[in-house]
Amino acid sequence: MTARVSAESVAGLERFAFGDSAALADALLALVIAGRKTATCWSAHHIGPSEPGERSVVLDGKGIPRAVIETVEIRERHFAEVDAAFARDEGEGDLSLDFWRRAHRDYFERNGGFADDMRLWCERFRLVALVD
Repeated sequence: MTARVSAESVAGLERFAFGDSAALADALLALVIAGRKTATCWSAHHIGPSEPGERSVVLDGKGIPRAVIETVEIRERHFAEVDAAFARDEGEGDLSLDFWRRAHRDYFERNGGFADDMRLWCERFRLVALVD
């Protein structure tokens, strides 16, 4: 059973929403809560890495705190080096590497540019708590 915490108790943690739209934030958050999404990545050009043990609050598409996650592992990889296991752990679509590559290429093209050799921070995380 996942713990429940108040929004006030996690007020000091970094907050973010997955994706680049309210709909995508809600969809990806639902995958986290369901236990299907246990990984994420972002451009190493724009934001630095998290650290194992670091906790963050995940916001829904309206900016409301909904979950707390904890970084388990962080690795720097080029886009083309992401493997099928990581793609599956991202929990999106049909869980395939092909789907992951298409969806993330589209995402990065919408958000500042894409290249096969772009550097990514690839993070695995665990769900710690749901926020009331």
